[in-house]
Amino acid sequence: MDMKLELVPVPVADVDRALAFYTEQLGFALDVDVQPAPGMRVVQLTPPGSACSVVIGTGLGPISAMAPGTLQALHLVVADIEAARAELRGRGVDVGEVSDVGGGVRYAWFGDPDGNTWTLQEMAWRTGDAF
Repeated sequence: MDMKLELVPVPVADVDRALAFYTEQLGFALDVDVQPAPGMRVVQLTPPGSACSVVIGTGLGPISAMAPGTLQALHLVVADIEAARAELRGRGVDVGEVSDVGGGVRYAWFGDPDGNTWTLQEMAWRTGDAF
């Protein structure tokens, strides 16, 4: 049985501010931005090369009830962490220094405007369809 993680809710206080950050600074693709009912907005975004998207919005029941900034250390796996970090920093994202934790794994961390945190992860030994 296959189980595919395809959507992760990201709690934000201001949907438009978050939308601008994720598309303009992180380079996520805007897949959906709809208002299917009064007080409800669904915005789905996908990181470049990812099969998993994130959703932000309002009026989304338990998703909207999550406190902004409480999602921590969601990983974005990259083939070249130095290049990814440089690209994001060039777009104004405050990405921390690269940390080598051994075993061919390196990390760099950053946050969104609400305080949700993200981790760039490079695993040099990982090859194939992952990239």
